Amino acid sequence: MSARNSQANKAAARERLRAERERQAKKDKIRRQLIVAASVVGVLAAAGGIAAFVMQLNKPTAWEAAKSAKVVQPKNTEGENGTTLVIGKPTAKKTLELYEDSRCPICASFEQGAGETMKKDVAAGKYKLKYVGATFIDNADNGEGSKNALSALGAALNVSPEAFLEYKGALYSAKFHPDERDDKFAEDDYLIKVADSVPALKGNAGFQKAVKDGTYDAWALKMSATFDSSGVQGTPTLKMDGKKITAEGKDYAPQTAAEYEAAIAKALKG
Repeated sequence: MSARNSQANKAAARERLRAERERQAKKDKIRRQLIVAASVVGVLAAAGGIAAFVMQLNKPTAWEAAKSAKVVQPKNTEGENGTTLVIGKPTAKKTLELYEDSRCPICASFEQGAGETMKKDVAAGKYKLKYVGATFIDNADNGEGSKNALSALGAALNVSPEAFLEYKGALYSAKFHPDERDDKFAEDDYLIKVADSVPALKGNAGFQKAVKDGTYDAWALKMSATFDSSGVQGTPTLKMDGKKITAEGKDYAPQTAAEYEAAIAKALKG
């Protein structure tokens, strides 16, 4: 092989090597571009997902939204926002004030012991019943059951005062009242299940829709605010003529029918 041919072969080899390097460089450039593009898409997708997540976190809960919602006042209520709830015969001279929280275990004990007597007294016209609902137990454990049950009570009251009293009794019954630590009343389906034990509410489409839609959520918050401004420190609290009613020799509400009858008889005389 001549030196000339040797030089030509070397030049050709170098050219092929250069061309191959260029092709490889182009492939590497395209690969890098694809990787960058994929990364950008991934970042944008992640950013969109994060943004959606942040928006969801910042979205107000139903109860936060209820704070500024228009109040739907249940039937059979009076006063501003319908927070004056008085049940009984207009001819009754005395009014019993009853302050309760639906999740309160002592309220359940009171209702199970004296609730039926109280309901009969109201029906007989011995006194009227002024009910004030509280939700402070929700505040203690970040729950929703007290508020949700109070809203459902508003839905029952919208049906009738009698339905309200029957439903209130069912919520506090040994069969349906949950442990204070169990926020069972936060579940609409459970509140409707309890309502099915009340003839006027069983299968009542209007009542069920009001519970599921939270129709009386804003009202429940206004009612709760009425309790907060009342100066009452705990539940159950009973008052008549501005005086607290307690079991004889005790500083708490009556827990049995006998205790209740004695305390009420004394209050009615006073």
